[in-house]
Amino acid sequence: MPGRRPTARRPMRLRVALGGLLVVQLLVACGPASSRSTSPLASGSASSPTPLTVGLGYIPSVQFAQFYLAQKAGYYRDAGLQVTFQNKIDPDLVTLVGQGTIDVGISDGTSVIPAVSQGIPVRYVATIYAQFPNVVYAKQASGIKTAADLRGRKLGTPGKYGSSWIMLQALLSSAGLKPSDLDIELYPDFGQGAALAQGAVDAATGFINNEPVQLELSGTPSTVLRVDQAVPLPGNGLIAGATAISNKAPQLRAFIAATLRAMHEIEADPQKGLDAAIAAVPELGQDRRTQLAILKATIGTWSNDYTAAHGAGAIDPSAWAKTVTFMAGLSGSPISGTPPRVPQLVDTSLLPS
Repeated sequence: MPGRRPTARRPMRLRVALGGLLVVQLLVACGPASSRSTSPLASGSASSPTPLTVGLGYIPSVQFAQFYLAQKAGYYRDAGLQVTFQNKIDPDLVTLVGQGTIDVGISDGTSVIPAVSQGIPVRYVATIYAQFPNVVYAKQASGIKTAADLRGRKLGTPGKYGSSWIMLQALLSSAGLKPSDLDIELYPDFGQGAALAQGAVDAATGFINNEPVQLELSGTPSTVLRVDQAVPLPGNGLIAGATAISNKAPQLRAFIAATLRAMHEIEADPQKGLDAAIAAVPELGQDRRTQLAILKATIGTWSNDYTAAHGAGAIDPSAWAKTVTFMAGLSGSPISGTPPRVPQLVDTSLLPS
């Protein structure tokens, strides 16, 4: 997810780079909370809440406002949970969730699929970003309006790995292009946004709720190219390890319900989410205008047609199947061995009924 430079993540420690957003790497289908039951009291009374360790993106950010609000408003507490947040980069987070060191975390489909193919026992259990947040963006003055317009243009990206690289290949494929049809400039220090602002590149990879927002706030109109219509890559959502799902299902179910409740409230009143984020991360209050703009852009990714029809947090199995097929066909695919099937990747049993 955005907000942070880990937006474009660094190469992973896993055998094969796991894609993903930080979101700020990373990363919400939030239909009306009334259509889903609110979180039940998890096993463990109010006097003895159940500890739950939750891994968020690398840098504390307004993009995690729903978690901060659920904590601040007591929704987790009322569900019998004692929630502790940890901030990790995506590759580490996936591994720690699989090991059971972290109970639940955030990751996207481009990270979960390779991880499961490598034997890491994680499952995607709730959608947060119903629309994939990784994008290609450019200044409107560049004349770039579609993916086809990227042919022969100079594009900046952190590296040929991770969610942004997979998104870029999917986007280019939709226009019959390959990365070799562009002049790719690598910015391992995540400086592609500054390079675009300075005119060193024509386009760059980034996050819909980060770099384009800040470019617009600086007074420069932007064009954003999204991958959702080409390949519906699963955006950032909640992941849990097989052991946690087996041993802490009631607690995880309560956590998800409380988080979706907070998301619904923030959709209705973004200022409420901003206030909760600033209470949790005071430095965000230094530029409320920018943070509110980032939050509103984040809220825009929380729903799509599928979640509108099936409810907040709903997981679209066809999107996962299409993503597995696409990733398996990539040159240098991050998938190891036989591509995993959708039931090996997602678990819908923890969603509110």
